[in-house]
Amino acid sequence: MTDNDAMLAATAGRFAVDGTVRSAKAYGDGHINATYLVVTDRRRYIMQRMNTDVFPDTANLMRNIELVTGFLRAKGRETLEIIPTRDGATWTVAEDGPYRMYAFIENTVSYNLVPDAAVFRDAGAAFGDFQNQLADFDASQLTETIAHFHDTPSRFRDFLAAVESDPLGRAAGCRPEIDFFLARADRYGTIMDGLADGTVPLRVTHNDTKLNNILMDADTHRARAIIDLDTVMPGSMLFDFGDSIRFGASTALEDEPDLDKVHFSAELFRAYTEGFVGRMRPSITAREAGLLPVAGNMMTMECGMRFLADHLAGDTYFATKYPGHNLVRARTQIRLVQEMERQADAIRAIVDEVMQGEPR
Repeated sequence: MTDNDAMLAATAGRFAVDGTVRSAKAYGDGHINATYLVVTDRRRYIMQRMNTDVFPDTANLMRNIELVTGFLRAKGRETLEIIPTRDGATWTVAEDGPYRMYAFIENTVSYNLVPDAAVFRDAGAAFGDFQNQLADFDASQLTETIAHFHDTPSRFRDFLAAVESDPLGRAAGCRPEIDFFLARADRYGTIMDGLADGTVPLRVTHNDTKLNNILMDADTHRARAIIDLDTVMPGSMLFDFGDSIRFGASTALEDEPDLDKVHFSAELFRAYTEGFVGRMRPSITAREAGLLPVAGNMMTMECGMRFLADHLAGDTYFATKYPGHNLVRARTQIRLVQEMERQADAIRAIVDEVMQGEPR
């Protein structure tokens, strides 16, 4: 056992686990927190070292998660189960930072790429249900864990600052990508303007609705639990819908270097829209319905400029596996936006059909 393995096992032992800790090993491929699979002689757990650069207020972050999971569990929904420390806290601080632990949800899988339209339709239904289940949750209880998280104009200002400072001299190598986002500056206020004037209602939203944040049953492939609740905050349901489309309606992984493999799938867009809107249709306002066709485009542009800004800044936010990784990610987002723009009429027609409940 290495010193790091021993440290992780000792940290895991601070939590009220069932049995004796046998191992704690790196697990998964998340961008932000460090995740470990903890195995005892009786069951399995997920332990995470929380990224305090991204989430500096650990106490309120964990309070948010405790409130939301408790609310969902009281409604009979399967959700994350926080494993307390041996002194009853929801997290602990080790020598390298704060840690938390969840029960491992057995017999589940998650997907980084949509396997078929049926799974993506069910994912849409799962996130639509998540919105519905939290519709009567008092959002005033929640702390904003990341300020301006899906405030696209604010993200654009951050992007402009990264281009201006260019501390590593990387801007010269990605001028076409920079110009792509500069050329679309007049679009970025679309959703935030609706929130500001009240035509887009404020809801409790997940805000990071990638497909791999849903645990699917390994046998039925139906959604069981929504995970990664760090960014549950008040926001627009357009954020949740759009981010799901950004991630799931692509034919390639988020960091696919071969752009010839990156395409926007209208079939997958329809499937997710049928699932999500099918659950939420009665509560969707006219303004929200009008913006659903552009929500995916907006969240894709926002994420793309964040990847590119991080590349310019020296890869300080998103975890990278090789030089230029964030630039590769930015380019996949640009390709998706370009294809969404070309298919804009078809996207709007699909939303109109689904909103009316018309069969295919």
